[in-house]
Amino acid sequence: MVAELPSETGGADAHTGSPAARLTVLSGPSGVGKGSVVAEIRRHHPSVWLSVSVTTRKPRPGETDGVEYHFVSEEEFARMVANSEFLEHAEFAGNHYGTPRRPVEHRLAAGLPALLEIELQGARQVREAMPEAHFVFLAPPSWEELERRLVGRGTEDEDTIRRRLEAGLLEVAAEKEFDIVVVNDRVEQAAKQLVALL
Repeated sequence: MVAELPSETGGADAHTGSPAARLTVLSGPSGVGKGSVVAEIRRHHPSVWLSVSVTTRKPRPGETDGVEYHFVSEEEFARMVANSEFLEHAEFAGNHYGTPRRPVEHRLAAGLPALLEIELQGARQVREAMPEAHFVFLAPPSWEELERRLVGRGTEDEDTIRRRLEAGLLEVAAEKEFDIVVVNDRVEQAAKQLVALL
């Protein structure tokens, strides 16, 4: 069963008959291709609204501040935590990540759907704060394929890859906590499945 956020009209929009706005949370192990699937969705459906996370990690080649992430210092991130500016926040592979609260709340209050792409720790926090959200787990076709993707990415050093693989073992085991599992065998197909859920 898919839970929906209530709207001011009490469920369906009185003017359009569309279902109430819903928060969809996409999570899964590091290296599974969450970013690639979201990029594919945005390429074909630019109207899909994605919350842009804040992170303390350095930008990867080709990343732009305010597009893939808002890149901030450790000090700025700590200030935002202290001021309760995050819907969720977590530490992962030595870096901090967080979802700004206000843009998501404003989007949902306006009766519009929102998509979050976050790590497992963050997804668990959002479930506590917004249990009515729809939680989607993006799974790899196999553990071997996840390992190949992480190593083949070539954007991180060996120590970071090792930590991501260790975390990945725990993350893959968490798929039973989610409402639905989408296997990322082909990015295009996984993106289509996620759009259908939105």
